[in-house]
Amino acid sequence: MSAPEQQQAQPSGPPAAASSEAPEPDAANKYEAVVPHWFYCKVTDSRERWIPFSTQDSERLEEAHVSGKDKADVVVATSGGRYDVHLQKRQRVAVYWEEEVSEVRRCTWFYKGDKDNKYIPYSETFSEQLELMVHYHPVATSDDWGSAPMEQGRPRTVKRGVENIAAEIPNGEPLQIDHLVFVVHGIGPACDIRFRSIVQCVNDFRNVSLNMLQAHFKKAQEQQQIGRVEFLPVNWHSSLHSTGVDVDLERITLPSINRLRHFINDTILDVFFYNSSTYCQTIVDTVASEMNRLYQLFLRRNPGFKGGVSIAGHSLGSLILFDLLTNQKVAPEDDERGTEGSRTTSSTRGAEQVKEILKTLELSEYSDVFEKEKMDRQALFLCTEKNLKEMGIPLGPRMKILHYISSKRETQDAAGHGVESRAEPGSSASDGRNCQYRDVALGQVSANYPQLLYKPTIFFAFGSPIGMFLTVRGVKRINPNYSLPTCKGFFNIFHPFDPVAYRIEPMIVPDVEFEPMLLPHHKGRKRMHLELKEGLTRMSVDLKNNLLGSLRVAWQSFTRAPLPAGSAAETAAAVVVEPRLFLCFVPVETKPEETPEAAKEEASPINVGMLNGGHRIDYVLQEKPIESFNEYLFALQGHLCYWESEDTVLLVLKEIYQTQGITLDQPLPGSQ
Repeated sequence: MSAPEQQQAQPSGPPAAASSEAPEPDAANKYEAVVPHWFYCKVTDSRERWIPFSTQDSERLEEAHVSGKDKADVVVATSGGRYDVHLQKRQRVAVYWEEEVSEVRRCTWFYKGDKDNKYIPYSETFSEQLELMVHYHPVATSDDWGSAPMEQGRPRTVKRGVENIAAEIPNGEPLQIDHLVFVVHGIGPACDIRFRSIVQCVNDFRNVSLNMLQAHFKKAQEQQQIGRVEFLPVNWHSSLHSTGVDVDLERITLPSINRLRHFINDTILDVFFYNSSTYCQTIVDTVASEMNRLYQLFLRRNPGFKGGVSIAGHSLGSLILFDLLTNQKVAPEDDERGTEGSRTTSSTRGAEQVKEILKTLELSEYSDVFEKEKMDRQALFLCTEKNLKEMGIPLGPRMKILHYISSKRETQDAAGHGVESRAEPGSSASDGRNCQYRDVALGQVSANYPQLLYKPTIFFAFGSPIGMFLTVRGVKRINPNYSLPTCKGFFNIFHPFDPVAYRIEPMIVPDVEFEPMLLPHHKGRKRMHLELKEGLTRMSVDLKNNLLGSLRVAWQSFTRAPLPAGSAAETAAAVVVEPRLFLCFVPVETKPEETPEAAKEEASPINVGMLNGGHRIDYVLQEKPIESFNEYLFALQGHLCYWESEDTVLLVLKEIYQTQGITLDQPLPGSQ
């Protein structure tokens, strides 16, 4: 064996000296036990990839191993409780979803692979043999470190200890879970541009959330106020396509353009399946039962969990969740509590209205009298002169109040014949123009919508077609007072180039044109190209206003010039001609200065109803600079970008923790 080959075959570290001469025994050559680290094997497209457990998980596995627990079938929870490791079998098993079982190894020695130059752990048995050689031959020469007898041939680069292989080892996730979020996918088995499953995409979403917590909730983490948010995927596609429908489709599918037809059968047809009463029932049953199963399993594994539960849906998944939420039933005790609360609120509102009426009539000094009698607006309009007299109201104020009541009644009677009818939820109307508000459940596929075991705190919709489906179903407007029965929060988040996404707010406020809320960048500013565009727009407006100002001054100087003395007819003619010239400038001169949309929005808050508790619903992401060059090229990417979007994740975390009274370290500019 040549000297270079010997150097390549030998392991790095103190036990394997490169020199051919045996060094003298000293303290530097004293044997030190290697620190093991645990790895698991992930197989992707028939390729094995060894991934290290987090430092936290590896220490727990090593502790169980050293204590002898691996002799029995002991299970150690890893990866935030989403995977269990069976120590005796050396297997890693998914807890909440179906996944191939992964091999687990306790690793101390590694060799460089032939294909991608990544280090691969030796088997535990072979690693122990190598470690024994280091232990009992601490002054071995380089010739002792050639290829192992069972691996004769091309020599390998060998490393001892995980600290020598440049592996990225995460520290681990916080043990405390503050909130649980179920994530429902859209059409097809693949959820992003790389054709990954919902499990892989949600893993990315969860990893981004951990980074955002460290970046924007550092103060709360240091004070141990928060832990983390757990995201669990909900898969319904496999259950739908395991009903045998794929076999039926295969029989009627044409043989040409086979791949395209197979893609359509596996993805696009999910939309049609959902609009079929037969398969819609399968889908909603699967989604609801899966979320209930995951919820119960999560509580069993986390008995100390006291946090809330939210739900998120991507694409068609958001529509499925919306339909489920609109058909949830409020528990009787909650209904009674809500009715009692609404009565109290209504009564309080009525008393305030009476105070406003008395203030209008300049009779505020009698407010206490009406409040003592628990008089609301409806009761006030039923009062007679005798009632007011019994309350101790003097004659003058009595006459004012009675005149006000009489005039209001006449106004209502006159307007009653021309009031636009408003159908109550669930009612039908032949003319959509005379029916402002339709039930949001109108046009839903006839199905028995299951009930959830919990009340979601917030519903997040990513790239959602809810608005389009409601419109197609015949819902032209959503009642501003409508809210989901068991969920008080609703956020509609979309990329500006997403071809599947539609807005919700214009269905609540159709008479006002306004932009969706621009989602702040997670680094606290707008993207550079958007700032440049906004700066150029502002500059052009300023130039325009300055030019118009100069023209205005010049015109005023011209029109104020002294006129020569003349007859009255000439003066009249000048008066006639002058406006004719002035009209050329009037449309531009009297036009108010243009302001950016964001400034308009801040100047006049918009009431978008109670679907999100009175807060804004539509949130648009900022496109990346490269995406702004051609929106058509990035349309598909725009629909699949949410899983790794820091801005989306940060909004989700901000709204979730806001319900617990915890805010960002530094408020982002433009955030609500």
